Amino acid sequence: METKQSHVSGYVILITCAAALGGLLFGYDTAVISGAIGFLKIKFSLSSLEVGWATSSILIGCAIGVSIGGVLSDRFGRKKTLLLSAIIFALSSLGAALASTFTILIVWRMLAGIGIGLTSLISPLYIAEMAPANMRGKLVSVNQLAITIGIFVVYFVNAGIASSASQTWNVNTGWRIMMGVGVLPSVLFLLSLIPAKESPRWLYQHGKQAASLAVLKKVDPQNAQAQLDQIVVAEQKTDDTKFSDLFNKTWFPVLLIGVLLAFFQQFSGSNAIMYYAPEIFQGAGFAQNGAFLATVSIGVINMVITIAALGLVDRIGRKKLLGFGSLAMSICLFIVAICFYVKAPAYLTLSFVLLAIASYAISLAPVTWILISEIFPSRIRGRAMSICTVVLWLSDFLLSITFPILTGAIGQGATFLLYAIITMGSAIFVWRLLPETKGKSLEEIELFWQQRHQNNA
Repeated sequence: METKQSHVSGYVILITCAAALGGLLFGYDTAVISGAIGFLKIKFSLSSLEVGWATSSILIGCAIGVSIGGVLSDRFGRKKTLLLSAIIFALSSLGAALASTFTILIVWRMLAGIGIGLTSLISPLYIAEMAPANMRGKLVSVNQLAITIGIFVVYFVNAGIASSASQTWNVNTGWRIMMGVGVLPSVLFLLSLIPAKESPRWLYQHGKQAASLAVLKKVDPQNAQAQLDQIVVAEQKTDDTKFSDLFNKTWFPVLLIGVLLAFFQQFSGSNAIMYYAPEIFQGAGFAQNGAFLATVSIGVINMVITIAALGLVDRIGRKKLLGFGSLAMSICLFIVAICFYVKAPAYLTLSFVLLAIASYAISLAPVTWILISEIFPSRIRGRAMSICTVVLWLSDFLLSITFPILTGAIGQGATFLLYAIITMGSAIFVWRLLPETKGKSLEEIELFWQQRHQNNA
């Protein structure tokens, strides 16, 4: 059915920003450890293995969060699941700040991971189901922008706290404040969700057609009835879709695409750079203060380029952005590897690390989340995204655990060469197997997969 060109309403902007606050907390809680870990190592006399566990334990919680998030959101709704994550963020920030032992700290960090897992799944899903088709890519990308803002903010929060007092004070108190500051955006997240409405697609699937139409009228008044009609048609065609259908001949290739997108996003090595930036830059030849400034520059580039991606993802398209971005990142990582091999000047290594992060921020970072929020059928979208996001977080866990092991065993040059090869694989995968979804409604994407299966049968 033809629809008029949609213009994003103020309501859509407000609920997008509200949901994206979960992304900000995602970024804050994952990156806060970079500033606290040195003080935690002294406070709790941590071994190198325990340092790695302190950094990566949150990712186990992330995997748990996304594994339950799909079921919770499909049963209780997207909004209620986001409200739960806001409460978890607030409690985990407070608990980590007050932790008296390393074990208790790990428990609270894993709980924070559950909150991150829930929001990493539900925030883009909720935005995708609320947004008009022609604005969906840009609005889902706002969640990724919020993640980069969270990372950017925490670098400066950590620096401000750490530089304001002695090491003794930081060992006893400073890291606690770093953790505890997360309570503030958590409460803001919770309050901003209260006036938000439930996803119209979820409402229709649960027999609330009038409520679904009412939400669609707030989102896109001109096309509300047409969009509801599209949902009705799609539901009639896919009403019997079950979770087990993800493994049939129609949907298993789609699931495989989602899983590979998650794998490639993480094993591009981007988060290894984020988590271990000071060590990487010191290995490249920077002094400690220079390494800190270089780390801040990553946060700046990551945020600025993500803003640029907002205007490109619905204009250029998912496939081109992801394909060219993966290729560019692979080339940059290959040059970074060479820089480590030949012991190039530190500023040259930094330049290509920043270019790699820029390539990631405009492609793999936002586009992966957009695609896994829109390629699956409505009735099982939450649980299908859960599988992909579990793979993403487990890949992140493996990346963060193996990075220091790999650099110790084969060196930083060979490690970055490995990431370059994997990211080149991402580019090939995108160009050969990924369809373009730009400008298509979620129902049109759903029908595309079914028609392609029928044509190939």
